[in-house]
Amino acid sequence: MFPLKDNIPALTTPYVNYGLIVVNFLVFFWELNWGPNLPLLTAALGFVPARFLAQLSEVSRDWPLLVIPLFSSLFLHSGWLHILTNMWFLFIFGDNVEDILGHGRYLLFYLLCGVGADFTYLLFASSSPVPLIGASGAIAGVMGAYYIFFPGARVLTLFIIIIIPIFLELPAYFFLGLWFLLQFFYGSFTSMHLAAYRGGVAWWAHVGGFLGGILLLYAFVPDRLRKRWRRP
Repeated sequence: MFPLKDNIPALTTPYVNYGLIVVNFLVFFWELNWGPNLPLLTAALGFVPARFLAQLSEVSRDWPLLVIPLFSSLFLHSGWLHILTNMWFLFIFGDNVEDILGHGRYLLFYLLCGVGADFTYLLFASSSPVPLIGASGAIAGVMGAYYIFFPGARVLTLFIIIIIPIFLELPAYFFLGLWFLLQFFYGSFTSMHLAAYRGGVAWWAHVGGFLGGILLLYAFVPDRLRKRWRRP
């Protein structure tokens, strides 16, 4: 299930959304230069739950080492498929959310959604030594905001059944609702098998980012938009 486009044009130029996409790609190209030493980079700048809790319990905490991975992990990716998928989702859904929130609020919203995703991963994999990397938790928060603001938007979606491509135009509430349920299902399934300790997709980070994005709207949406949002 892959979104190809939506039918909501951006009302303003989404400078922040474009900037986030560019920065993510620049960081990814920097990662490529590390070659076989890349695991050292991801271990240092990725969010590692076990390390975070160990550092948090220390009497003399090194706050930069504790806080920086919460944000730097959002700009690291494990490969071309990882970054291309994430950046495409951000491209599809981010511009319209930036329209609503404004440029500055949108950037802060994005980063806080990513941190919320980090802590959700921590909650479900507190002993994991595996670094959490990728923008998907922050992007999930953007998708949560899109779900609230544009439920009636139409999303052209690609499904591949065996080798047959199928194109369907789905309401945004259905596409995003189904996406969220899949993340929740996969998260529950992998938790039962302790996959969070062995790496792979951090499904709970997606769940936390999505729900965190919805909850953050109460703080980020101006009053006049909040009233319009609540209107039947």
